[in-house]
Amino acid sequence: MSSAGSWPEVDQVRRENRHELVLAGAAVSRRLEESGLDKNIFNLQGLNYLNINETVLEEIPDEIGKLENLTNLVLHSNKITKLPPAIGKLSKLKVLDVSSNSLEHVPENLGNLTQIMTINLRSNVLQVLPSQASNLKLCILDLSNNQFDIFPDVCYAELVHLAELRLNNNKIKEIPPNINVLPSLKLLDISDNSITAVPNELSDCNKLKELNLKGNPLSDKRLWKLVDQCRTKQVLDYVRQHCPKSGENSGGGGKSKKGKKGQKSSETNDGNVNSMEQLTHKLRVLKVMEETPVIQITEHVKSVRPHIVACIVRNLSFTEESFRKFIQLQTKLHEGICEKRNAATIATHDLDLITPGNLTYTAKPPKEIEIKPLMRHKLYTGAALFQHLQTEADNLRREKKRNVYSGIHRYLYLLEGKSLYPCLLDSANQVISFPPITNSDITKMSANTKNMFVEVTSATSQKVCSKVADQFLSELVMLGLGCSAETEKSENYHNLLVEQIKVVDLEGNMKVVYPSRSDLIYDDNNVTIVRE
Repeated sequence: MSSAGSWPEVDQVRRENRHELVLAGAAVSRRLEESGLDKNIFNLQGLNYLNINETVLEEIPDEIGKLENLTNLVLHSNKITKLPPAIGKLSKLKVLDVSSNSLEHVPENLGNLTQIMTINLRSNVLQVLPSQASNLKLCILDLSNNQFDIFPDVCYAELVHLAELRLNNNKIKEIPPNINVLPSLKLLDISDNSITAVPNELSDCNKLKELNLKGNPLSDKRLWKLVDQCRTKQVLDYVRQHCPKSGENSGGGGKSKKGKKGQKSSETNDGNVNSMEQLTHKLRVLKVMEETPVIQITEHVKSVRPHIVACIVRNLSFTEESFRKFIQLQTKLHEGICEKRNAATIATHDLDLITPGNLTYTAKPPKEIEIKPLMRHKLYTGAALFQHLQTEADNLRREKKRNVYSGIHRYLYLLEGKSLYPCLLDSANQVISFPPITNSDITKMSANTKNMFVEVTSATSQKVCSKVADQFLSELVMLGLGCSAETEKSENYHNLLVEQIKVVDLEGNMKVVYPSRSDLIYDDNNVTIVRE
């Protein structure tokens, strides 16, 4: 088949019999403005992944229906105003992402994609979505940042896989009572809508673990406070006890046993609300901002120490004494929850000493790493530092007539025999962290540090990283190490300001953000999490 006039990316897919095509950026936009979308794309019958993003693309031709093997259609961040009915011919489609466009409506047959698992229509101007009753494999539906004023037609018991429903930043006025028929709903984000009342039936969603009702004009002020300050379980407990079922009068039962029971529950809940208004430690989480550094993770580190989370702690105020205790806290955590650095390693840096810009988490051959280690005054390669520390450890052991290593020398075995060493680079390609051994002296924390960059790395799992970071932040705020007091009248409660950091791959795809809404979940009530 002739490919005369084809775009080079399309020619390459055809020539090499590839199954993926990605078109993005300014160069593609220029071609679109000059001659429109290359129709040869739709002759690529073997294509199963098509991604056109961040262009001036305004419409998808009907020929899209010819790509019968397509499983992933990604069209985010364009200028698309409508989808063609031919989208319904994509019988194998599993993922549809048309987020951040200008969609005003979608075709009715979007409700008949029998293999679809993820629909992302975030950040458009949609008001209506076709019924999803027939999309039995649907797992994730994202309609956030649109113009919906009615809850989408998704409440069907047959949707046994629907686990995430994101409807935040719309104009929705009611949550339908039959939402409780969704057997697998785990996340419902309906924040920043126009909801005034919550149906009791919502508490029957047994698997619901994350509920966000913030930013709604709830008429029940006690519920409003709970939504603003508490976790999902506490909110659902209140809904179960105090919100009426559909068609019920919200008035109490007075003297009946049921009424007495309800009255007793109300008093208990009032106590909970009052206790929440009392002082506790507060850990405020700020969302990622444009100027916040991003960590890019490379393939090289996957075989060595693949897991990392990070965050920024701002507005610290140490004394010499509190800084000493801060160092002791890290040592305690390395011995305990970090399992002597076998499970994870915590590294802290003075953010203001890190070269501005994004960071890179990678791994390099020992002789290619150069670092000025903590408390040392010259550069070492990774290989030279390992050898130097090994010699130093042997000499100390003989001098003190001991059979074991001490200090950081105890952790050398974690890198022994490795062909690659993990490291974190700043934007100037300087090594600022060499886990699990040491940090760089150039970003060293001190009692004068105001803003701290925290990283936790692990060879075990991402969950371990988050668990360790959670405990570190919890103990930091409860001990008041570098924190401000909650009020001038109380020095017993403290504030900690934490800013999220994203970890992405080299293509910019997000791998993890910390702390997310699934992080900082504590069993006790000593710390209140306030998410901005």
